[in-house]
Formats: sequence, C-alpha cells, structure tokens
Amino acid sequence: MGNKSSEVPDMRKSHKKQLPLCQPLPDHPKAKEMKEISHILDQNRSIYDLVLQDISNGKSESGAQGMTAEQVLRAALIKQMMGFSYENLEFHLEDSVTYRWFCRFTFQDSFRKSTLNQNIKAISPETWEEVNRILLEYAKVNAIEAGREVRVDCTPVESNIHKPYDSDLLWDGVRVLTRLMDAARIECNIDFEYMNHSRASKRRSIEIMNAKTAKKRNRKYKELLKLSNSTVEYAEGALKALETSSSIGAEIIKNQLSHFIPLLKKVIDQTTRRVINDEAVPASEKIFSIFEEHTDIIIKDRRDIYYGHKICLSGGASNLILDCQILDGNSEDSTLTKEMLERQQEIYGRSPLKVALDGGFASKENLKEAKEMGIKDVCFAKKRGLDISDMCRSEYVYKRLRNFRAGIESGISWLKRTFGLTRCLWRGLESFKSYVWASIVSANLLTLARHRLA
Repeated sequence: MGNKSSEVPDMRKSHKKQLPLCQPLPDHPKAKEMKEISHILDQNRSIYDLVLQDISNGKSESGAQGMTAEQVLRAALIKQMMGFSYENLEFHLEDSVTYRWFCRFTFQDSFRKSTLNQNIKAISPETWEEVNRILLEYAKVNAIEAGREVRVDCTPVESNIHKPYDSDLLWDGVRVLTRLMDAARIECNIDFEYMNHSRASKRRSIEIMNAKTAKKRNRKYKELLKLSNSTVEYAEGALKALETSSSIGAEIIKNQLSHFIPLLKKVIDQTTRRVINDEAVPASEKIFSIFEEHTDIIIKDRRDIYYGHKICLSGGASNLILDCQILDGNSEDSTLTKEMLERQQEIYGRSPLKVALDGGFASKENLKEAKEMGIKDVCFAKKRGLDISDMCRSEYVYKRLRNFRAGIESGISWLKRTFGLTRCLWRGLESFKSYVWASIVSANLLTLARHRLA
C-alpha cells in the first residue's frame, strides 16, 4: 500500500498547547492503559499525517474550532474501545478528565457530536489499515510480534439492517419513495400526481407476516407488488417533474430518487421471481436492504444465517490482529488461503514459519502452495484427507499448532464483545470497512499497551 503524500497543511496536524489539568489522572488500570496507548501513538507520529490527509481533504483548515488530526484519531479510538454512540462520546469527552487528557483537549475545546461524527467518519479504511501496519512495525521493533507464527480464521460482521423479508423490503421502498415525493411537492413546490401507498403497503406487509396459508400470503404479496409498482411509476413521474427545477433541494431529491427507484425495482423483481413464479433466486441476484445495499448473505456451518460481510483475520502469537480482508460474497475459506499467506509476505517481507488455519481452509493444493512459499509447518484444524506428516514436521508440532489456532477464536470473541465487531453501526460500504478496521486498530493498541505494562 502506497504512502500518502505528506505535503499538506500542518495547522491541524499537531496537538494544541495543553493547559495544566486541575487534577491528576486516577491511579486506575484503565488510566494506565490509556497513558501507554498515548505513549505508543506519540512514538509513531506518522499516523497523524495519514489522518490529516483524510480530515483536511486537500483543504487548508485552521482556527480554534477545528479538531486536530491527533484529536480526531484519539476520539475515534475512545469511541471504539468504549462502544460509545456519538452522543455519549460527546458527553464523556466533556465530562472525563482521563478522556480529555488522552484526546489532548484544552479547557476551551468542546466538540458537538456532529463534529465528532464528521471527522471520525472522514478517516478512510485505507488509512486505518496503514495505521495498523505502522503498529505492526512498532510491535516488531519492540520484540512484541515478529509474525513468525500466524493463525487464520473467518467470521461474519453484520450490517445494521432488519431481517430482509421481501414484504418488509417492498414496504421500505414504498415509504422512502413516498417521503421523497412529499418533499418534492412541499419543499420544492413541484406539481405532479401521485398517491400515498405507505399505509396500505404497511398493512399488506403485516398481513403477509400473519398469513396462515400460502394461498392467502401470495394474494397479499400480489397486492403489495401492485402498490410497489404504482409507487415506482409515481416516483419516475416526480423525477421528470424535478428536471424543471434548478434548486439545490430539487437536485438532492433527484439524486435520492435516482438511487432508490432502481433498488425498489430490484426488490420487486426478486419478490416476483421467488414468491409469484416460485423460482429459486441466487443470492448474488438478491438485495437484502435498500439502505445497506452492499450487504451479503453469509451462511455459516450450513445453519446460521448472517447479513453483512465475511471478514478473514490473521492473528499472531502476541494476540495482535496482523491482517484483515473484508470480502465480497460468501467465499469458501479454501479459496482464501493463498491470498492471506501472500498478504503476510507483503506485510513482513517474508513468509511465516508456521501457520495454523481452520479446517475450511484445507486442501491439497493449498498445502502445496503454502509449502512452496517456504512455510515449514502448516496446520489445518481438520485434516480432510491430509496426512500430518505432509503438513508438519511431527505430530507434536501439529497438535501444538492446532491448539494455537484455537486462540484466534477468543480474539474474535474479544473483538465482538468489546469493540463492537458483531454489528457495524456505520452506513455505507466504505464506512463498514472503516468501522471494522477501527475496531481492529483499537484492539491492537490495547494489546500493545498491555504487553508493555506486563
């Protein structure tokens, strides 16, 4: 990954002069961890250059009201570590002596939740990933993690959506398009004909959920599809009417209508095929949310169904997360082995000596490719027809690596329980990726701090 240019305005780069606090930080383990994380960040100040590129967006921003790159990054870390909403983050940054010290706030600094949101969301997933690699280099120099033993596993991260029943998706589309048409008529004073089918669509959606027989359910689906198609026609008429207006408000509504009309059409198509025509619709041709249209369906172990994205994580012996791939679709684990190992070569400049992977990654071809990379011992948790002697130098090494692999399960559980990786609460695919990487960076900083305090 290429480095970003450092030729940017430095008004927001460095922290402002810190005024003395009215009271010392508490003698508490959490405060000690925050101090150590602050020390690690100060030893890797190139991180702030990366963040500055994103929050400045090529513009020179100065003045007393702007957040520095340092403050933005540190506030983002607190948000992920503590699981705060932006509203709670605003409160705690006002109230807590420790958090204000950590974020390098002066007595005058006070930022609303909208400002915190705007700045934190500006940090791109590429920047978060680059920050993680800087921390891995720091861990290597300080003999915390050398990347010689690696364990790999996958886990789903859900999007912030409701269960994607076709009836609910149709109602979502109808109510959103109707709301936009209402706005076009009232706010932009655009005259066009349309009927509000929101209440009728909601009623049909509820009746579908409560239907006792397939015949009654299909009849209600046909009624809901008719209302949905009618709403699409009205929305397309509104789109044409908005062409006559040059106001900014009309342009915004036009863009939103142009975005949601095709999505509702896609829901209508998949519902017609699945319910009316009794056709099996492939997951790749479905949409699971009109708000988070990037969402994939992930079926784990042929029993658990998730809606979001599958991520593949590489962990080290230090419990640091060394790498993460956010995947499109529900790729088989066995197709990811080579790529994840090649990414380790990219990060460390050489292959690890030992690799432990979940059973789903196992195949003769993957074992062969791993050995060709120079990896001495390759352990798949399930052998799947492979001999231990082909994978590892001895049965003892195989058992040790198999036990070592199980450690990433606890790491994934920690990410989900403590850093919110169960469900992404940020909207959009880029924000989804940023959320995942922000959780990983926060976890790695806390891991590094605990290694240094041990």
